[in-house]
Amino acid sequence: MNTTTRVLLAASICVALAACTKKVKEEDTAPVDTTPATTAPVSDGRYTPADLDSDSCLRQRTVYFDFDQDTLRPEFQAIMACHAKYLNDRSQARVTLEGNADERGTREYNLGLGERRGNAVSGALQGAGGSAGQITVVSYGEERPTCNTSNESCWQQNRRVEIVYTAK
Repeated sequence: MNTTTRVLLAASICVALAACTKKVKEEDTAPVDTTPATTAPVSDGRYTPADLDSDSCLRQRTVYFDFDQDTLRPEFQAIMACHAKYLNDRSQARVTLEGNADERGTREYNLGLGERRGNAVSGALQGAGGSAGQITVVSYGEERPTCNTSNESCWQQNRRVEIVYTAK
């Protein structure tokens, strides 16, 4: 075959192949919005740092004790459950439990009593699901009273553990 015939044969094969290919119609597509149509944020039930100031249970950060006692009173169990859930939901949260005592007793005794009270709250938090690594206990004994009058109503206010969030 001569060169002209070969070129014509190759060109006709290319035209035939091009005619046999299926053409796909390209559709005009506009970008589709895939965000959900809900207007309210979906809550998964986990606490956020904002809940420390808005949730009524988490705003209760003082646990009171009876005279010469380091046992948690039953009415504070629900508060412990709330704070334990917060600690469980927020692994970066840290809390300091500040144990306090009233003015009666020696300085050493009151420091020990404040620590035992802090440990009682720590145990309740851990028992309700909080992590020991998130909790620090410190005792101030009688050094940080909230009331300075020497009477029973004032002493009741000073027998306490304060829950202080150091990281939210």
